[in-house]
Amino acid sequence: MSDTSSPIGIVSTVRSDPARLSEAGSAGSARIAVDARRAAQLALAALWLLDGLLQFQPFMFTKDFAAMTLAPVAGGNPTWISGPVGWVAGITQNHPVSVNTAFAVVQVALGVGIAWRPTVKPALLASVVWSAGVWWLGEGLGGLFAGAADPLSGAPGAVLLYALLALLLWPGDRSAPFPAAGRVGPRAARAVWTVLWGLLAVLAVLPANRDAGTVQDIVTGTDDGAPSWFVALENHAGNVTANRGLEFSVALAVLLALVAESVWLPWARAVKAGLVLAFGLAAVIWVFGEGFGMPFEGMATDPNTGPLLALLAFAFWPARRASAATPAGSDGRADRAEHAEHADSDDTEGDAS
Repeated sequence: MSDTSSPIGIVSTVRSDPARLSEAGSAGSARIAVDARRAAQLALAALWLLDGLLQFQPFMFTKDFAAMTLAPVAGGNPTWISGPVGWVAGITQNHPVSVNTAFAVVQVALGVGIAWRPTVKPALLASVVWSAGVWWLGEGLGGLFAGAADPLSGAPGAVLLYALLALLLWPGDRSAPFPAAGRVGPRAARAVWTVLWGLLAVLAVLPANRDAGTVQDIVTGTDDGAPSWFVALENHAGNVTANRGLEFSVALAVLLALVAESVWLPWARAVKAGLVLAFGLAAVIWVFGEGFGMPFEGMATDPNTGPLLALLAFAFWPARRASAATPAGSDGRADRAEHAEHADSDDTEGDAS
């Protein structure tokens, strides 16, 4: 009889009993998935806190914030967008201190609420509501209806990604194959991923974004107030992309489309390769297209979409199985089991974080 009171006895018992092996593997995978989801929630909280701190910059408390940041969003949009945006910009310009203080406090509160476990659910819900309002009234729906939205410069809007992440990272107790599937399920989560990255691919080849000088203009337009090393980097990138807007926009669209479809592939390693490509594209967009969110002049309201796209990719990274539950001599079966778990869409839902 094995001694189940010792660690060796427990492992021996688990390995000799297939039912216990399956149960231990599921429990281990669930724990890892929940931990990864919590890590993603904390990263989202940190980004909200960063947004709140950026909103406390001196420039934000002046009338120029409304005139230079909010009002231009209305340009090119239909009246049902430009009208409300102009109304909010007018209120902010007339009461810059009180309105901006409210903006900053709300964003800090969202970050603290998501970081503190007892308030994570109401904070995530509040962040969705806040994001929806800001996306319409502060970002003009990301310029989607203005005809010139470009993923290289931040379309469809950072705040939309905040809302999507809040929904995908909602607490749940299922043995999720990846953190974003914890509540909505794998198929729904993958559908959201495909729609988002597919939209980015379509936006990349809009007529305005295929012009010869568009990519160069975006790349060289993010270095205002930047240190000399970054100016040199952007100038070099501008020279490389000069008069090649069509080639670069099409290449970007192809890569974005590959990322959009990668989460449906039947091989775990191929899925991970697609997510690595997503990380790479997020980095390229953030550095060369968004200039790290252009923080150099004290006018940035958020880090833009690059970090959020990277966080989204992290939320889709397949959960690894617990090593204690993997029998010796499995000879690669763990990778196949990981993919089987990645493809399972029938997990039960719960309420734990």
